[in-house]
Amino acid sequence: MRDVGRITEARECPYPPGDGKVKLITTEWLEDHLRDRDMTIIDTQPNVHDYLMEHIPGAVYLNEGVLRAPAKGMPTSYAPIEALQQIFRRVGLLPDHPVVVYTGKGAVKGWGDGLGQTMMAYSLAKFGHDTVYLLDGGLDKWKQEGRPLSQEFPDISPSGFTVDLRGEYAIGYDEFRDVKDREDVILLDARPPHLYEGWGAWRKPGHIPGAINLPWADLMHADNPAYFKTDDELISILEEHNIDRNKTIICSCGTGREATNEFILFKWLFRYPEVRIYEGSFTEWTAHPENRTVEGKEPWMREAVPPPAGPV
Repeated sequence: MRDVGRITEARECPYPPGDGKVKLITTEWLEDHLRDRDMTIIDTQPNVHDYLMEHIPGAVYLNEGVLRAPAKGMPTSYAPIEALQQIFRRVGLLPDHPVVVYTGKGAVKGWGDGLGQTMMAYSLAKFGHDTVYLLDGGLDKWKQEGRPLSQEFPDISPSGFTVDLRGEYAIGYDEFRDVKDREDVILLDARPPHLYEGWGAWRKPGHIPGAINLPWADLMHADNPAYFKTDDELISILEEHNIDRNKTIICSCGTGREATNEFILFKWLFRYPEVRIYEGSFTEWTAHPENRTVEGKEPWMREAVPPPAGPV
């Protein structure tokens, strides 16, 4: 696996070279290209007040929250294609013109966890954009380096963007159930260890049987969750988890959001040949009462059981 690489300040941007819908760029590269007329910059900070206070010059605000809406009661489903198409048109997207995506902690609300930019980048590629640039380090790294900020709004002309759904990225519930335990499949759970091992917000504790815990935050710098660790650090982490690039990798998490970080890493940055994302993730899995879950640190450990009922 040592033949894989990742962006460093010395590498040519965008990275990696060649085909790929999502690539990384550095803050230096973006500042050098701020005046590129054919490039759109999307700010996905968690609250519009964060954007109002400060954003990268020329950036248009598009929060990741517009991407999802309930479907048959499932709270984490994507919004209808027709709605997403209109939203993408309003920010002026063109499928063959570069779009830069970034996020930050948020100067006003401080809600940002770094995942806004991977969720948006994955979604843009899923719905037909061909050239998505992910700002490694996001707005926080940009600010730390003293790069320019703005409070002006860009003059955006609506586009004729047409959604082209790339359905091969995601794996649906029925197919997921059929293949997740195969020998040639590695199922990952990107949630933090305490959620993987025990109780969280869901109706059942633990994780999907067979899932390996690879917390997405372990892949990022501790002080900046929008900034990937170095090549050697990432490769060592994957080797510790025995992630075999010759197998099909299925990325999952709680609601499908954290998994976008790992899907982008495996599919586009490290170019694993077979990568899928289970968008329904633990939320959909536990919505089916018949599905088992497993508690503890291991993929296969003890079956999770509900806590004892309290006194009547």
